[in-house]
Amino acid sequence: MKEEFLYYIWKYRLFNKNIYTSDGESLQIIKSGERNHDSGPDFFNAKIKIGKTIWAGNVEIHINSSDWYKHNHQEDKAYDNIILHVVYQNELSIFRKSGEKIPTIELKNTFDIKLLDRYYDFMSSKTWIPCEKLISFTDKFIVFSWLESLLIERLEKRSLQIISSLMNNKNNWEQTFYEHLAMNFGFKLNSEAFVMLARSLPIKYLLKHKDNNFQVEAMLFGQAGFLKGQFIETYPFELKKEYEFLQKKYSLKPIDTHIWKFLRLRPSNFPTIRISQFASLICKSSSLFSKILENKNIVDTSNIFEISTSRYWDNHYTFKKLSAKKTQKIIGNNTRDLLIINTIVPFLFTYGKIKKNEKYIEKALKFLEETKGEINSITKKWKTLSLNTSTAYHTQALLELKNNYCDQKICLDCRIGDFLLKNS
Repeated sequence: MKEEFLYYIWKYRLFNKNIYTSDGESLQIIKSGERNHDSGPDFFNAKIKIGKTIWAGNVEIHINSSDWYKHNHQEDKAYDNIILHVVYQNELSIFRKSGEKIPTIELKNTFDIKLLDRYYDFMSSKTWIPCEKLISFTDKFIVFSWLESLLIERLEKRSLQIISSLMNNKNNWEQTFYEHLAMNFGFKLNSEAFVMLARSLPIKYLLKHKDNNFQVEAMLFGQAGFLKGQFIETYPFELKKEYEFLQKKYSLKPIDTHIWKFLRLRPSNFPTIRISQFASLICKSSSLFSKILENKNIVDTSNIFEISTSRYWDNHYTFKKLSAKKTQKIIGNNTRDLLIINTIVPFLFTYGKIKKNEKYIEKALKFLEETKGEINSITKKWKTLSLNTSTAYHTQALLELKNNYCDQKICLDCRIGDFLLKNS
């Protein structure tokens, strides 16, 4: 038996309606309470009727009633206002410091044992998701409404990260947006390095030179640590000279070159290529976040990322080494979509929340509906299970479901898991 299962039984009242306390008094649940995921009692603000008396307060749940003393709750003032002790097995009476007995109910033999068997099946499952063999039987409305909630849950988490950055940047939206955009230009392998680069080189310095792509590249590549050593080719040699001048002007300190990763990356995703594209974006759009807010449709927003590297990179992927083939390195549609999903949408959502303006929240959700779903190992597998992965609206929710519910086997807090447990 696990306490998480008892929380589930209590929350949804899945035990016999006619239940009595250990002292034989009738019990009526008016309100189960709100689940507490932090320290303290398991459920806050419950409301119950014991005999003829209505009680309001907190509920604590244990497998055995003696766990109360094992967890030293008798020494914790946070448990003084417990109105009910819910246990699987009641083998010991529990008392408050005052000597007053705490009302207790025992759940053993009060619920359908098949429910517990299904739960154990999920917990012991070795399949990709615990309910893989059953998910197709889930009511379609349940799936749809749950994915909507998961999407908002995912955006709320992203919003907290943005708000934290915003506070560090003294409420400067442009600098905060610039840092998060840089992070997503690095994707997974180089996201941390790109953030460090952006923080070492504030956007205000780059914008002073936005009319000169060469100078913007010089600052970015110099700060990234790529302009150390000697160069024979003219372009990097001149970049280095320009950076040395700008470095003194703005008292810049470059980051360590060794943090950049090239292994296991396609050459088109090398950090050198992404930095040059990032420089082009800075030069193309001043007050970039303000422009994002103003754009009324996703086409205009996507077109902001219609950028390529400077000409030097047509036949290079790294400094000092010519590539065999000469090609203009333009940001592809898939990369544009990912930047919209991972940067534009969370910022629109967060801005709408902070400014209490639903227009931006609605635009964020609309952009996800109009963006193709990501194609990766997780979304491909969801597709084989007949889940809709056509838009980012769905794939973002499905990523949240897989990573934060299925992988953690939090089936009891999942609406799909709840449906299948009760209806298998």
